[in-house]
Amino acid sequence: MKSVFLPLPSKMSPKPDIRWKQRFSNLERAFAKLQAAVDSSKGIPLNELETEGLIQRFEYTYELAWKTLQDVLQERGYTDVAGPGPVLEQALQDGLIDNAPGWRKLKKARELTSHTYHELTATVVFKEIVEQHFLLLQNLVAKLRSLSK
Repeated sequence: MKSVFLPLPSKMSPKPDIRWKQRFSNLERAFAKLQAAVDSSKGIPLNELETEGLIQRFEYTYELAWKTLQDVLQERGYTDVAGPGPVLEQALQDGLIDNAPGWRKLKKARELTSHTYHELTATVVFKEIVEQHFLLLQNLVAKLRSLSK
C-alpha cells in the first residue's frame, strides 16, 4: 500500500466564520486521503502495520470532523459544544448530520480504535469502520462543502 502523508493543520483564524472553513479544508484533504487508502486496500489482506495506519488515518479524520462541526456550531452562536458528544447532539438537532445511531456507533468505534493493539481486533474494527461508518463521514463532507460555498 502506498504511503501518503497527512496534511499539516493550517493556523486557525480567531474568527469562527473563517476558522470552520479553514478546518474544513483540512478535513476535506484528510477525508480524500482516507478514501484513497480505503479504496486501495479493498480486497488486499493488510498486515498489522497497514491496518494500524488506516485506523490512525480514520482517527485523524474523525477528530477533524467533530472539530469542524464544533467550529460551525460556534459560528452559529452555540456555546455548549465542548466535546464530541455535545457537538454531535447539537449537529443532529441543527441538521448538519443525520443518522443519530450511526454517529453514536462511529463515536464508539473511534473510542475503540484508540485502545486497539491486537491485530485481529484492529482488522475487525477497521472493517466495521469501512462498512458502517465511512458513508457518515462522506455525507458530512458533502454537507459542509455545500455550506462553504
